Amino acid sequence: MGPVVRSVALLAAACLLAGGCASFPDEPPPTSWSAQPQLTPQAGPRPELPGEYQSSPGQNGQNQTPQSVPPPQGCKDFNPGVIATCLNTVTGVAPIGGDSNGGVAAYATERGGRLLKVTKDVDPVVVAQIEVDASTDGGLTGLAISATFAEDQLAYVYVTTATDNRVLRIAPGDTPKPILTGIPKGPSGNRGVLASDRKGSLLVATGDAGNPALAADPNSLAGKVLRIDGSGKPAQGNPTAGSAVVAAGLRLPGGLCVSGDTTKVWVTDWAAAGDVVYRVTAGQPLGDPAWRWTDRPGVMGCASLSDVLWVSTAKMAGFQNLPMNAAGAITGKPEPAMQENGYGLLGPMEMLNDSAALVGTVNKAGGQPVSSDDRVALITRQGPPGGTKD
Repeated sequence: MGPVVRSVALLAAACLLAGGCASFPDEPPPTSWSAQPQLTPQAGPRPELPGEYQSSPGQNGQNQTPQSVPPPQGCKDFNPGVIATCLNTVTGVAPIGGDSNGGVAAYATERGGRLLKVTKDVDPVVVAQIEVDASTDGGLTGLAISATFAEDQLAYVYVTTATDNRVLRIAPGDTPKPILTGIPKGPSGNRGVLASDRKGSLLVATGDAGNPALAADPNSLAGKVLRIDGSGKPAQGNPTAGSAVVAAGLRLPGGLCVSGDTTKVWVTDWAAAGDVVYRVTAGQPLGDPAWRWTDRPGVMGCASLSDVLWVSTAKMAGFQNLPMNAAGAITGKPEPAMQENGYGLLGPMEMLNDSAALVGTVNKAGGQPVSSDDRVALITRQGPPGGTKD
């Protein structure tokens, strides 16, 4: 194992051992959804491609010379950050432990309805095949795992069926069980995404089913950020007792993420006036976006690190860096990363720790796929995050 592969593997393994990955138990603790003391931000390095030259001690990571990575041969990808290859459009990623070589094992979902276990240099294992309706912008579009995954092996997915959108709970070898049903389905606006709130509950972002009035209707589950427990009931500590709704006003959400210290919750959306990312505050309207992209790069997954928000894009190669301060305010214009020599178009993103994230590619859904697409891969960072001041 080379130094780059080893560093990526150790980084991911450290995240898993430290419990820094997204998780939630079936039953949440009886706590309110309030802000926690903020962490002191670390120095924010720039995103770094796996396979890039690693600086030696004393170097500042600047003026590095990328190593050449051979093009893939069939399903064999030589980029050391790649964990899985030759998948269909990837819609969810979640780390589930380490492999025998100290690397990352993960769950991944495909829009067509498969939940897979993926491990580097091992053929993907089908955990579940779910019948979904992917005729619109729905299908199997969201994934999260239980906080007690090592014991219960539970995963949660967001799916479009013939009649509605819903959340399912999946245990290996068992039939997927619906825990939240009746989310409106329409000719569009069916995509939904999942995330852990890192406090024991599950966050669900739903589309508006093609009807903006539903997003504004407090009695509808469409166009909302919801917070539920592992059985699908409204989580304890929600703004309105007995209601799963914590925020409203979404159109077609692409990603949902929570910072490691739980103080910042973000949701991306393909809004009517452009792609946006909102800071979510429970019980308050989404309001003005934290950032809006009028060029519509197709914002999808996100990772809220200590001093930067990463946002993946499904219509523009690479992802966006949004520098932010300790309070979570965006302090500069987005800076694109990995637009060249990267993984192409990206969909889901899941933070591993403050220096790395898992991503899934969506090149088969409109990009320029290589022979090993679609893929699950790691991205890491080093050096200052940059960002252009307004």
